[in-house]
Amino acid sequence: MSDRHLQHWPSGVPRSLDFPQTHLWANVAASAARHPDKPCLVFYDSVVTHGQFRQQTEWLAGWLQQVAGVQRGDRVLLCTQNSPQFAIGAYGVLRADAVLVPVNPMNRTEEIRHLVQDAGAKVLICAQDLFDQVAPLLEEGRRTGEGLQHVLVAAYSDHLTAPTSMRVPDFVAAPRRQIHTEGAALWSDALAQHREPAPLQGGPDDLAVMPYTSGTTGHPKGCMHTHRSVMYGTVARSVWLGSSPDAVILATLPYFHVTGFQSSLNSVLHLGATVVILPRWDRDVALECLQRQHITAAQMISTMVVDLLAHPGIETADLSSLQSIGGGGAAMPEAVAARLKALTGLDYIEGYGLSETMAATHINPVPRPKKQCLGIPIFDVDSRVVNPETFEEMPTGEVGEVLIHGPQLMQGYWRNDAANAEAFVTLGGKRFLRTGDLARVDEDGYFHMVDRLKRMINASGFKVWPSEVEALLYAHPAIQEACVIGTRDERRGETVKAIVVLKPEARGQVSEADIVDWAHTNMAAYKAPRMVTFAEHLPKSATGKILWRDLQAAETR
Repeated sequence: MSDRHLQHWPSGVPRSLDFPQTHLWANVAASAARHPDKPCLVFYDSVVTHGQFRQQTEWLAGWLQQVAGVQRGDRVLLCTQNSPQFAIGAYGVLRADAVLVPVNPMNRTEEIRHLVQDAGAKVLICAQDLFDQVAPLLEEGRRTGEGLQHVLVAAYSDHLTAPTSMRVPDFVAAPRRQIHTEGAALWSDALAQHREPAPLQGGPDDLAVMPYTSGTTGHPKGCMHTHRSVMYGTVARSVWLGSSPDAVILATLPYFHVTGFQSSLNSVLHLGATVVILPRWDRDVALECLQRQHITAAQMISTMVVDLLAHPGIETADLSSLQSIGGGGAAMPEAVAARLKALTGLDYIEGYGLSETMAATHINPVPRPKKQCLGIPIFDVDSRVVNPETFEEMPTGEVGEVLIHGPQLMQGYWRNDAANAEAFVTLGGKRFLRTGDLARVDEDGYFHMVDRLKRMINASGFKVWPSEVEALLYAHPAIQEACVIGTRDERRGETVKAIVVLKPEARGQVSEADIVDWAHTNMAAYKAPRMVTFAEHLPKSATGKILWRDLQAAETR
């Protein structure tokens, strides 16, 4: 890797990161000791202090060990929306010396079954509205003695302890429901038992968290992360962005996803800061929180920012407390970033990371960010853009596959030697992760995403990268969202198709031909969409990413 990016390294930020070589629980203990009465979690105006957070996680750990039989190294699944229960549940699992397996709450029974079987989990924590998806697995496990043996069921409303004028979703406000299934217990009952856990045994090299990949190709795979790799990512983000204990962070990204987990939970506990939790994206509540809770930092993916900027009250909102906003997952359209800066005075700071790297490996330098750019490799990361067949580094500006070596890299995929053999390559004695992402490095050493290795459209021999076309389409004044896919073409083999959501005021006023003509005026002919269809909305994952694979699959059926 060249060192060109070092000339743009943020001043006052060390080149190499010195971070605590400890169990993640050390952050909870330290923050509770320093700030016992300071708000840690804010949930619709209800507060859990740092001292209360420590106490409740210890009670949960005690229950897990003494009632559910959790032992050091056991995998425990956690399936809730963003909530105090997720935060306390995650650190209760860690305090019990177990391994946290965060689960997408949109998963259904058979998807959860795969995770239970693959992880070898016997214990699961879930929200009460998700229990019906889990109950068949628990009943089966209790009957056979294999698989799930204990499920702890939480009601979000248990943590609505103060009045609020905010709009609370029905699934959050729902009263506690009684569960009578053998092996199931209530969250409230478990904490009320005030069980003290055994002394902490684990250290920095014990497994801590095992997020599963999204499963877009085959079954999801568990990414094994130690306390050391998670701690590195937690501290690195805070140091890079200059975060402080005074931070008030808005949690909009899902906690089950590594970016939300690191940016809006782990960093809060490391800093002794405060997080305001949104269980699901809601632009009305988000805008209200930004103002009344005096949010200083927010992580939002581009689709959330697009939605927020479309809020009718955004122009008159008081966003003066906001000091930092950023995200990743998909490039921020330049036109959207420009409007955001006009409103807030802030650059949208983009970054790049994976489940395999426990979030960010690249972040834009705050003093000198570039638009639609992954940023530069952060502390101690060696990242290269290479020919995916020969692994030779590509010249400046040429496209290749991104490789990553660094302290935040996972140990490997859980019990999957074949996947590990494909995912890693050793170069010069260093173990690199093959990301499957295509990018280029510019003359300043900044990385720019081009696309996924397998997403390219081949139109008459020309390589078309859908994400590039999407970014250009966002400059059209009538387009709110766009997804570009390939479609069959007798002459070109493949051609470019755009699925577009128009802004409300443009619906019925702008035609397919208008978009096609505009595209041919504003981009190279080979990449301009030949076909445009309009949609009311685009399908999105729980993390807010547009599900382009679903749209592509529907097109090619």
